[in-house]
Amino acid sequence: MTKNPHVLNWTDEMVALCKPDHVVWLDGSEEQLEALRQESIAAGEVEPLNEEKLPGCLLHRTKVNDVARVEDRTFICTKNKENAGPTNNWVEKDEMYERLRPLYDGAMTGRTMYVIPYCMGQIGSPFAKIGVELTDSIYVVLNMSIMTRMGQQALDQLGDSADFVKGLHAKKDIDPENRYICQFPEDNAIWSINSGYGGNVLLGKKCFALRIASWQGWKEGWMAEHMLILGIENPQGEVKYVTAAFPSACGKTNLAMLIPPEFYAKKGYKVWCVGDDIAWLRVGPDGRLWAVNPENGFFGVAPGTNEKSNPNALAATRKGTIFTNVVHDLDQNTVWWEGLDKNPPEHAIDWKGNPWDGKTATEKGAHPNSRFTAPAKNCPCVSPKFDDPAGVPISAMIFGGRRAKTAPLVYQSRDWKHGVFVGSVMASETTAAAAGAVGVVRRDPMAMLPFCGYHMGDYFAHWLEMGETLGDKAPKIFNVNWFRTDDDGNFIWPGYGENMRVLMWILGRCDGDAEAVETPIGYEPRPEDIETEGLSGITAETIAGLLDVDPELWKEEAAGIREFYKKFGDKLPEALSDELCTLEKNLGME
Repeated sequence: MTKNPHVLNWTDEMVALCKPDHVVWLDGSEEQLEALRQESIAAGEVEPLNEEKLPGCLLHRTKVNDVARVEDRTFICTKNKENAGPTNNWVEKDEMYERLRPLYDGAMTGRTMYVIPYCMGQIGSPFAKIGVELTDSIYVVLNMSIMTRMGQQALDQLGDSADFVKGLHAKKDIDPENRYICQFPEDNAIWSINSGYGGNVLLGKKCFALRIASWQGWKEGWMAEHMLILGIENPQGEVKYVTAAFPSACGKTNLAMLIPPEFYAKKGYKVWCVGDDIAWLRVGPDGRLWAVNPENGFFGVAPGTNEKSNPNALAATRKGTIFTNVVHDLDQNTVWWEGLDKNPPEHAIDWKGNPWDGKTATEKGAHPNSRFTAPAKNCPCVSPKFDDPAGVPISAMIFGGRRAKTAPLVYQSRDWKHGVFVGSVMASETTAAAAGAVGVVRRDPMAMLPFCGYHMGDYFAHWLEMGETLGDKAPKIFNVNWFRTDDDGNFIWPGYGENMRVLMWILGRCDGDAEAVETPIGYEPRPEDIETEGLSGITAETIAGLLDVDPELWKEEAAGIREFYKKFGDKLPEALSDELCTLEKNLGME
């Protein structure tokens, strides 16, 4: 399939280490993939589902000790600790290779090694990057065929270049004590062992598209961000694009696939999903910031996805999807999960492989982190620009978190530097669903805390440098908070599709059409600037309450930011220290 000496030599080296019985190269053809599906079904690794209701869909269960990303077993391995920074687990790279090699030695004996060449980003795009993943899991092959553009086309794109990410994955024994997900950014390499769960083994996803790519972007002058990409089309057919970053459980996927409320739909507004999770951003020939979604599918959380919360995501799962750790409805030969509907199956198998009756069961049938891997082309609102190698131009970047009282519904940063500050202090409060105390503020800068492949102080500096390059063509930066609560703990803002009302003010600010008032934290809309027509129970007075900036709460916030910034030491850019001082001054703290 290739004469690339760099690919061939590295593959030979890994074959010699892992000692598989067979080596199969993936060309990406449907014939080859179908043969592997049948082999996986025969081996009991996956189960085929109802061909009428869920054509081409498969069900898979992981081991019960292998159900999520393992941050404590995820490492950034560089020569110097400083390059990894205080937010990553670090082991010196040569030391880690020495630790790993004995684990991989003979790890694939009796198994087949699959060679998966794949492209992140559109084939032929200036954004595109090539990876090659070696794995002994057909499940990984089938998922990568959905999530990436894989096969011969990726090798053709690579040509004779040595510029590809080398990914090695072995299931080994699924031993959590010897589970490692290691990124070697200086070597363009990822080694994963003793896991079969998607986030740890689909190496194109977080491992490459964020951890390795963020390092590449730092070195090459572009950005890899944990951001959705959304297009809003007005009745005249003009589309404006925004990116948005949120920590988990803050409605990222729902926003990415937003359905306009009736008030806007009737006027002819449409919303397009370019990406639900990751954005790669470059300065385009016109000096603006352009973005692509490097993925080709959605790796979404199943529980809570339903016709009301996210009908577009649900529609995306109805064909050619792999479901992992959900309930198997034996009567229908379909799948179910908590939050799908109020009619759980009685004759079913739970995510652990045990008989399950949804009417009487005391335990959940689907794992809380159960997943679907669905082709993006299935999504009813997938953007016509999804496959455009040039990407889409970005007008606004949005940060957000889950705050009960502190952050207002929406505010705009004063400029790019202030916007980087706003992103760097992003935070959510813990809820009852999380272990530990409720209401604890957890900071997650740009929602990149688990995914930044280098020192976060350098990462902030890179953001600031990108702003200097972009100058007056930089996107405007905003912060949103859908989760303000009343004194009884009830959410005030209705959320979901109604979030478009806030997006419209944001786009209005980008166009210079919308008014704003200055507050100590940035620019806010006037209550009357947020459209409330068709919203029951939400008045201009309600909006005023949602926009309230409580100086005492913000003084606490500023003190928390100062404490948080200490961990970056002298790597914290001076511009961000200055922004914090400005906030304190605006609040009368000096």
